[in-house]
Amino acid sequence: MALKRERSPSPKTDPIPNYFRSSRIIEGTSSFEAAFSPDISAKTLQTLPEFASATHRIAAWRRRSRQRSLMPKTKILYDTGHDDDGEKYAGSRLQHVLNDSQVEGEIVVARWYGGQNIGPIRFTHIENAAKQAIWSWKAALEKQEKEKVLKKQKLEEEQSRKELEDNLRERDLNIFVLRKLLADKKAKLSKTEPAPPTPQKPPPDYSTLSAEALGRIDKARDATIAFILKQIDSVEEQLKIIEALENDATQDSVRDDEKEPEPVGDAPRTPAKDRGS
Repeated sequence: MALKRERSPSPKTDPIPNYFRSSRIIEGTSSFEAAFSPDISAKTLQTLPEFASATHRIAAWRRRSRQRSLMPKTKILYDTGHDDDGEKYAGSRLQHVLNDSQVEGEIVVARWYGGQNIGPIRFTHIENAAKQAIWSWKAALEKQEKEKVLKKQKLEEEQSRKELEDNLRERDLNIFVLRKLLADKKAKLSKTEPAPPTPQKPPPDYSTLSAEALGRIDKARDATIAFILKQIDSVEEQLKIIEALENDATQDSVRDDEKEPEPVGDAPRTPAKDRGS
């Protein structure tokens, strides 16, 4: 149903945020400009200062209804309406634009009439201005979503980088400890005194390196730890062999000590059961 808006002075209020305007379309002595908002009422958009001098301020709205469909999971109900504001049939044209765009919000198209009739082309300009304002909102929304995604990615990258830096610092310490352990085992193998540990070099400032450089260092640290562990395993195997040989030699010595001594000269051996009788 078309409604006629009563003229009222524009209230002096703070600038209204969150609405999106089209560029101005000019045809003869008439011009058109639209404003769309997903949450500002059409009446408020009609009072925008930039539309104060317009001859017509055509409006339409499409809002999700509070009423519930009998099948709420399959159909959403909308409250819709329009205001021709003296431009007959223009409001219904805007209503079709909102429905076809499948957006929820309110649209106002201002027309400045210069006294020259331009015919049906005015409806095309009204619709195009509305579409452009809606497109501006969609573009801003898409940009906002992209910024959110980029921000999330940046936070994840920063967190991942911090974890990698912490892991590298921990691996530097592990490498120092493993090298000391290897030196001790080698000293035990060669039966020498362990060499004093080599002073640990200060690690690089990982916070100044690129992600690619950190990745290369991470792989290098993995290779270093694997190499040291392999050397430790090799030395431990040699220590086990030496320990086994030493145990065999000790057992042989014990068995030799437990053997009965051979008789001296031609003295006959006395059977064990006759001894002490």
